[in-house]
Amino acid sequence: MLKSRKELDAELDGSARAWLDEALAEAAHDAAAASDAPRPEASPYASPPWELRYAAAGRHCGPEHADSVRSLLLVEARASLPSVTRLYEQGTAAERRAVLLTLHLLDLGDTALPLVEDALRANDTRLVAAAVGPYAADHLDAHAWRHAVLKCLFTEVPVAAVARLADRARGDAELARMLGDFAAERTAAGRTVPEDLRTVLGHARRTGAPTAPAPTEES
Repeated sequence: MLKSRKELDAELDGSARAWLDEALAEAAHDAAAASDAPRPEASPYASPPWELRYAAAGRHCGPEHADSVRSLLLVEARASLPSVTRLYEQGTAAERRAVLLTLHLLDLGDTALPLVEDALRANDTRLVAAAVGPYAADHLDAHAWRHAVLKCLFTEVPVAAVARLADRARGDAELARMLGDFAAERTAAGRTVPEDLRTVLGHARRTGAPTAPAPTEES
């Protein structure tokens, strides 16, 4: 769970707090400069100072605080799509996770969906869990969202990580069918059906339409 600046200040030592103050000031400066004049076309190799701080967050503030520190930097910088894409593509798994956890706090619309889709193709369960957060709940279409839920079941990522699960699954007959097929395959192979599957199936069998944006279904 991401921590607030106040929570971080209470847990970080003096040197880490000073480092964070400087890092956030650099991020705010970049955001202010961008608001005064449009950002030029970003080079994939050009990184403002706050992005270098982003990579160093775990070293200066501790790995247990790195996600929260990186998220604060992204928000303070009002990170653009080129920035979050660069940080994701060039980052470690931990740096990618922080991007995914923060997408819903940035003004990116659905433009960052390729990052979520990339994470959902990965076998790193930390990335899969981060990818099914609020941003995915808001922007993945029904087809992609169903497969994201199945990815969680296949990789044993707890479905508690799926944001707005009950809301989006409610009354979804196609999801119920897919879950039924998955359960049948598990049973035929002599494997147990995970309790998380039963949980999602219970939501899908409830009446009432999901409130997610109505996407175009694949034919």
